[in-house]
Amino acid sequence: MKNILLVGGAGYVGGAVSDELCNKNFNIRIYDNLLYENTFLKKIEFIYGDIRDKRKLKIHLNWADIVIWMAAIVGDGACDVNKEDTIEINSKCVKWLSNNFDGKIIFFSTCSVYGAQNGILDENSQLNPLSLYAKTKLDAEKFLKNKNAIIFRLGTLFGVGDTYSRLRMDLVVNYLTMKAHFNRELTIFGGNQYRPLLHVKDVARAVRAAINVNRKGIYNLKFDNYKILDLANIIKKSFKSKIKIKKTKMMFQDTRNYKVSSNFFNKTFKFKPKYDIKYGVKQISELINSNRIKNFDDIRYTNQLYLKKYGTK
Repeated sequence: MKNILLVGGAGYVGGAVSDELCNKNFNIRIYDNLLYENTFLKKIEFIYGDIRDKRKLKIHLNWADIVIWMAAIVGDGACDVNKEDTIEINSKCVKWLSNNFDGKIIFFSTCSVYGAQNGILDENSQLNPLSLYAKTKLDAEKFLKNKNAIIFRLGTLFGVGDTYSRLRMDLVVNYLTMKAHFNRELTIFGGNQYRPLLHVKDVARAVRAAINVNRKGIYNLKFDNYKILDLANIIKKSFKSKIKIKKTKMMFQDTRNYKVSSNFFNKTFKFKPKYDIKYGVKQISELINSNRIKNFDDIRYTNQLYLKKYGTK
């Protein structure tokens, strides 16, 4: 049985990954500082710790055969709250990992490293990071270049990954679904910009597919590419009640615009994403309709707002 350490395994992505792996004949251990959480309730071995506590983390790296590194400050706005912390957590800690662990590493980067470009982008396309978030992830990729590492450049995530971890409402599908339900109106800035979208459960399925394969390298991962306006129309059609789409010419401050191909990973690992936008919208809608979340505007569901108030400690 392989020992797998999920660093940052109590978060939004980690919740889906831990569910996917815990019953697959692996020894799973989670190392997390519960940045956005107050508790960890899953019946999985849990170590409370910060990745900046190198002495403590090294003990668990020595135990592991495989490290799935998910700990990060995620999102453009969140990374700008405290740039020094972002560089330390997203970049310098990964450099330390590369110098202190020789087993297999699965690391999550982002398709944001492509910035704003035309055409379908693959893993060999020009890089154009426009934010600190993308720049720190690209630096981390470079630190892992000569390691036994699989690096996933993830599309913009959506959906519900598990029944325990904090939901993120600062992701475009989740956010627009919430707005459609409560406001019956979607305000779209621009709308012609593209995003590669990916359900958080498909991230977990990709991790499982990669664990036992003797490969390394960088792989794009997405379900499909969508214009933001087309995405809004999909969400609109998912509701029985009338939803108004209000389009404004004012461009949103986020200038990213890109389409990616994930054919390399799909063909190499015989992988096919299966969770579409409608499924993610249905998940969020069910949470709303069943009153399972008291306040969707709580800042704990939005990385940037939470970090502004509480920081990374």
